[in-house]
Amino acid sequence: MSGAGDEARITAYRDGPLLVRGRFRLEDQDGNPIATRRETIALCRCGKSRMRPFCDGTHRLVGFRVPSTAELGREPGGAVA
Repeated sequence: MSGAGDEARITAYRDGPLLVRGRFRLEDQDGNPIATRRETIALCRCGKSRMRPFCDGTHRLVGFRVPSTAELGREPGGAVA
C-alpha cells in the first residue's frame, strides 16, 4: 500500500499521465503486486514509456495528445456511444 491514509485520488493530466495519490495497491492482471516506492505515482497513458506502467515522460517526445477530461462520445468503461 502507498499513501498517507486517505483514499486514492487519480488525476488525469492533459497530454500526460494519470497521477495516483493516496492509499492504493497496484497489481498486474494476475493480482501480483507492483512495487511503487512512492506515495504519488504517474501512470503512463501514451503506451510508449520504457518503465510501464509508470510514466517516464516519453509522451512529450512522441507528441501524445489527450484531454484531461473524459472524451466526448464515449461511455464510461470505454464503450463507444
